Amino acid sequence: MRRAIISDIHANLVALEAVLDDCARQNLDDVVCLGDICGYGPDPIQCVDLVRAKCKWTLGGNHDAALFMSVAVGFNRFAREAIDWQRSLMLPHWYSLAHAVERWQWLENLPSKRVEGQILYVHASPRDSLLEYVEEGDFVDMGFGPSQKAVEIFEMFNQLCFCGHTHRPGVVTDKYVWSGLDKLPFLTYALQTGVKTLVNVGSVGQPRDNNPLSCYVIYDDRAETITFRRVAYDIAAAQERFKSISQLSERLWRRLETGT
Repeated sequence: MRRAIISDIHANLVALEAVLDDCARQNLDDVVCLGDICGYGPDPIQCVDLVRAKCKWTLGGNHDAALFMSVAVGFNRFAREAIDWQRSLMLPHWYSLAHAVERWQWLENLPSKRVEGQILYVHASPRDSLLEYVEEGDFVDMGFGPSQKAVEIFEMFNQLCFCGHTHRPGVVTDKYVWSGLDKLPFLTYALQTGVKTLVNVGSVGQPRDNNPLSCYVIYDDRAETITFRRVAYDIAAAQERFKSISQLSERLWRRLETGT
């Protein structure tokens, strides 16, 4: 199986289309999504419809879940304003067409984790599949061995885990050493037999590892490899779409230029 795993689209349609075009050239068996289709960006409806059409299955992220809160708790002002606007755009009314109602109900019922054999797929973390961040700093040894958080993360899955949420791609094993993409030759990681491995797949629509290119991974279970793909997209065109929505802060489109 060759599977593309995408995450954290954040209503950036220009980036999503570029990534899916790249996926179409990779001889894949399927594409799956780890959530946060919504939040931050200008095109939540188009992104949801495209993910539904192209992905075998999809998880829900914390921004997706926030659409169904009366108040988006735990979000900064810029993220909350984007969620509030997207909710006003997508929430069905009595006069809404059937496909709008179906879209909303589909989003509401997305799970935040999925298990397939020895593989755990989560939006955020094995310990908290919706909200907890798994950061490189969680695996820094300060001279006292691995943190309790790091140990518990690896206790929560059997062999392999894919996550998103942080927008920062990388790989960490149960040896508690984080490998960023700068440490992966050809952006490929060879899985090791008997070694638990967690993979952050990065972000399609809001990269934050100081690289503005969209990021996703291809998992090849025959070759036992994880390959990260960085995809260029028309950032200027995406920014123009952001600018057309007054409820979206300038901060949200400025950061696309730098991947921060």
